[in-house]
Amino acid sequence: MKLVMAIIKPFKLDEVRDALTKIGVQGLTVTEVKGYGRQKGHTEIYRGTEYAVSFLPKLKIEIVVPSDSVEGVLEAIQGAAKTGQIGDGKIFVFAIDQAIRIRTGETDANAL
Repeated sequence: MKLVMAIIKPFKLDEVRDALTKIGVQGLTVTEVKGYGRQKGHTEIYRGTEYAVSFLPKLKIEIVVPSDSVEGVLEAIQGAAKTGQIGDGKIFVFAIDQAIRIRTGETDANAL
C-alpha cells in the first residue's frame, strides 16, 4: 500500500476528484494548507498599500491505494492539476505498513 500526498491549487480540486473517481479511487482526504515553493509567495495591493503574501493557499490531498494502483493515481492527479503555471504543486508517495478500518477491524488492503 502507498500513501499519495498531493499539494494542489484550490480551484483544481473538482477536476482532480473527478479524475480520481474515474480510475476507481473511492476515498480521499482534503486539508486546506498554506505554503510556498520556489515562487516564495507574491505581492498584492490592498487599499493602495502593497504587501507581501508569503504563504499561498493550497489543498493537500491524501489517498491510500494498493501499490499497483499508484501510477494511475499519479497520472490522474498530474493531468487534472496541471495548469502549466508556477505553483501547480507537488506529489509525494510514501509506503504504508499497515491500515485498519476502525468500524470492522479489517486490515491492510481490505481496510481501503
